[in-house]
Amino acid sequence: MVKKVVYGVSAVFDFIYKLLLEYSKLVLLAIVFIVSAQVISRKFLGSSIQWSEEVARLLMVWMAFVSMAIGIQKGLHVSIELFFNKFPAPMRKVLTKVNEFVMCSCGLVMIVYGMQLINSTKTSTLSATQWPSSTLYLMIPVAGVFILYFSAIELFHLEAYIKTHFEEDEEVKVAIEQANAENTKEEGQL
Repeated sequence: MVKKVVYGVSAVFDFIYKLLLEYSKLVLLAIVFIVSAQVISRKFLGSSIQWSEEVARLLMVWMAFVSMAIGIQKGLHVSIELFFNKFPAPMRKVLTKVNEFVMCSCGLVMIVYGMQLINSTKTSTLSATQWPSSTLYLMIPVAGVFILYFSAIELFHLEAYIKTHFEEDEEVKVAIEQANAENTKEEGQL
């Protein structure tokens, strides 16, 4: 029963995460398009698009928070291993667990305080678009949820319950399996 619940939660998070990856691609294209349109408008038409800077900034902030969650999932955040590698293996395990716990805590803080920030800024508006100021902060709790989720997977060793490997389609999986089979076959012949 517990496995089914964990698999179900994992499937939901996998689906939402894939949507966020596609969203990130679209946001990046939108930022490039908006900034390019602003430059062209200012340079060649002599006027600027009033909302462009504000919307580009908003999308950049959203992209930064989504990127944090993606970085946690992929293990891409910067780490200094100079001293870490000098510790004995049991100490490294403890420090790794402490790091994972701290990351879970950061995700939780982002959820709680991100929601508070959204609530406290929902009555004010952005100057150019007149959107609620809270839209600038919408991705903080979203990123916090994913940071908490991915950190908890690492902390509690729940990798086996993740149904899919993100961004890998069937063709890539088949090609990897074939390459591994060929390497094993070649090693056996040597």
